[in-house]
Amino acid sequence: MPSRSSATTIDEYIAEFPPGVQAVLEEMRSLIREVAPDATETISYAIPTFDLGGKHLVHFAGYERHVGLYPAPTGMAAFADDFAPYKTGKGSVQFPLGQPLPIGLIRRVVEFRAAEIGTTRKKR
Repeated sequence: MPSRSSATTIDEYIAEFPPGVQAVLEEMRSLIREVAPDATETISYAIPTFDLGGKHLVHFAGYERHVGLYPAPTGMAAFADDFAPYKTGKGSVQFPLGQPLPIGLIRRVVEFRAAEIGTTRKKR
């Protein structure tokens, strides 16, 4: 993948990665879609983004050794304890490739952000 993607869609973005990374990015994408089916897909800050109610819900991105989730602006503080086992940055958490995605945690983060924005759909 180039240092900064020029993709204009999430499909194009994911296609820039090797197959193993593509699979993890598609898993993340599918999970976000499942939790927030009314969210729209876009590219913002050169990474895949889901918007809801005119606001950024979450961003995610692929890297050589991890997949990043960006639950800004409030998701980092709200889930600080849950993110403790992972490397984090100011607005991101890194899930290492080669390990299963923490589906339950990601689901809770997306539900939290959707509730903040005002629209949520919990899994039955």
